[in-house]
Amino acid sequence: MFIQTEPTPNPNALKFLPGRDIAAEPREFRTIDEAAASPLAESLFTLEGVSGVFFGADYVSVTREPHGPGWPALKPAVLTAIMDHFMSGAPLLRDGAAVAAEAGGADSELVAEIKALLDSRIRPAVAQDGGDILFDAFDEASGVLTLRMRGACAGCPSSSATLKAGVEQMMRHYIPEVTRVEQVL
Repeated sequence: MFIQTEPTPNPNALKFLPGRDIAAEPREFRTIDEAAASPLAESLFTLEGVSGVFFGADYVSVTREPHGPGWPALKPAVLTAIMDHFMSGAPLLRDGAAVAAEAGGADSELVAEIKALLDSRIRPAVAQDGGDILFDAFDEASGVLTLRMRGACAGCPSSSATLKAGVEQMMRHYIPEVTRVEQVL
């Protein structure tokens, strides 16, 4: 098995591409307790310096602690953990750890447009950097759209620039009712 790696705009996150499908729905783990839902995430969290794991469609993003071991020391252990997991044939998620469907009623027409634009134009671009961006809320009275960054994009030094220069401009262009985009931490 050959696993490629790619840098991300976040210097504390690397994208690992094992050449196979990973997750039908993106999934983020920010603590060892959350990682208990996945044998692979749990294995990665046992490595000194790992502070986050994100499963994308065909990649695994791993975030390291800023003051922990550097990538030269951590990367071989991450590669080994990913390879061992896929060679073992273990499932990505343990039984009962499926991603919960979003609760709530039907979206307004405007929110449906926002989500469609996120899914078609923005999320694929963010996924190239090893992360994901999710709809959180839209206040129709003020025009403020709040989004949640995950994976390599969460905590990335350039994430606020991505939101303002990229996402906000695109949203305002296609959906004029959006006046501002903010990140939920």
